[in-house]
Amino acid sequence: MLLHLNIQNFAIVRSLDIDWQQGMTTITGETGAGKSIAIDALGLCLGDRAVTNVVRPNCAKAELAATFDTTKNKHAKNWLKKNDMLLDNECILRRVISAEGRSKAYINGSQVPLAQLKEIGQLLINIHGQHDHQLIVKATEQRNILDAYASHQHLLDEVKYYYHQWRELTQEAKILQESKLQREAKQQLLQYQVNELDEFSLQIDEFETLETDYKRQSNGQHILSETLVAVQLLSENEQFNVVDSLQHSAEQIAALGNYDPALKAIAEQLNEALIQVEDASQELKHYYESLELDPQAYTLIEERYSTAVLLAKKHQISPDALASFHQQLLQELQLFSSDETRLTQINDDIETAKQKYQHAALTLSDSRKKAATKLSKMITKSMGELNMQHGKFFIDICQDKNEHLSVNGSDTVSYLASLNPGQALEAMNKVASGGELSRISLAMQVILADKIVTPTLIFDEVDVGISGPTAAMVGTKLKQLAKNTQVICVTHLPQVASKGHQQLFVAKLTDGEHTETTVTELSSNGRVQEIARLLAGDKITENSLANAQELLAG
Repeated sequence: MLLHLNIQNFAIVRSLDIDWQQGMTTITGETGAGKSIAIDALGLCLGDRAVTNVVRPNCAKAELAATFDTTKNKHAKNWLKKNDMLLDNECILRRVISAEGRSKAYINGSQVPLAQLKEIGQLLINIHGQHDHQLIVKATEQRNILDAYASHQHLLDEVKYYYHQWRELTQEAKILQESKLQREAKQQLLQYQVNELDEFSLQIDEFETLETDYKRQSNGQHILSETLVAVQLLSENEQFNVVDSLQHSAEQIAALGNYDPALKAIAEQLNEALIQVEDASQELKHYYESLELDPQAYTLIEERYSTAVLLAKKHQISPDALASFHQQLLQELQLFSSDETRLTQINDDIETAKQKYQHAALTLSDSRKKAATKLSKMITKSMGELNMQHGKFFIDICQDKNEHLSVNGSDTVSYLASLNPGQALEAMNKVASGGELSRISLAMQVILADKIVTPTLIFDEVDVGISGPTAAMVGTKLKQLAKNTQVICVTHLPQVASKGHQQLFVAKLTDGEHTETTVTELSSNGRVQEIARLLAGDKITENSLANAQELLAG
């Protein structure tokens, strides 16, 4: 609930502190005194748009702060906790507006975007202006009120779930269908490429072996001649070869080692070199003797190697990547096949989702019809209590015969009313005046009181256009509403003002140069005087005082 409101340099307010009580608070005052100024200030604390003229003349900025008790408001506490702003059981909304129109917003001392101020504000307070009753003639608001009364959020969630499922599947099918021609063209190209690579059938790592074989075969004659020369030079040439020369040198150096021991190590190195050269010579000779040049095999290798190079060039990749590229194309082709399978399957999925939606929507519709019957009777009864004795109220629910799917179900909800005997039921905005709509709206608020999430309701002159017994009943209804939630009501009616548990008086003071608005909590005697003024005007009489006391005692 709202605990405190502090206003500094706002409009014609210099400084103001208001403490609010549980139950019903009424705000009264002379015309033009600024009875709605506290409501306007609260609106800014809740995230309303600020304009430059809200700052008091000759002041640099306006500061507004509203303090709320969140002890019993689990929704607000959860929001504050989620956003790391939880501060015991208090929530302080603060707004600072400069004379130039710049604005800063704070929640429990943390500066926040205006959007966050609006989010938390919706969980703390709900302001009904004198024209807000016009909302109830809108189809969406009528459906929302009925759903709130019916308390079937789980049915709404189920309809919403299947609607979104159906919509996502429908969108997926549309995309698949629209791209079908493109997919078919690309699939044909892929199939051709895969067939070509399937026919060639190059294996992973095969190209490296193929390239080695190709180089050996294409340079075979050169390899033969050069290896023969090397074998001759190393060991086969009788006139001179490396093996004989190394052996002779090793023997000579070993003999000299008898004279100088330092030469023995060199002799050993020459012997080791001799062994390695002999081994290399034998291996090279064996390689030479085993090397066979097969022109037929070379032709096959050359053909396969050339084909691999050409295919790689065609696909703009390196030849050694051709086999993995082949696998990649195969996977893409399989995806196209799965798309076609999905396109076949998705129509069944869409139909299943649609059937589940229709079942959920029908269940929701049945619940709405049951709630509509009860709510229609209750509002009709309340209309009679609010001086519309011949009034009838009926909630009409029609299902969409075109099977048009909607996130809110398949129902069209319409509020119909008749205010005179023999008058047919018609849309409320056609048969009810603004005042009558306001009373019907108030009746709904009272009936839905136990469904209200926000713990504070503010009514800003919603009783305009009514008087007499009707005004008394409006006051009674507001007081009844205040049993479940904090109610703040700006009013000009004594019958309404007298029902408050707390009454605030708004006055405008001026010294000829400066004007200032003040708000005072009235004492018991002050309330008698103010109610008498509302009854009789400026000339308060004994009768008006007696009537005021009677109203306050009622």
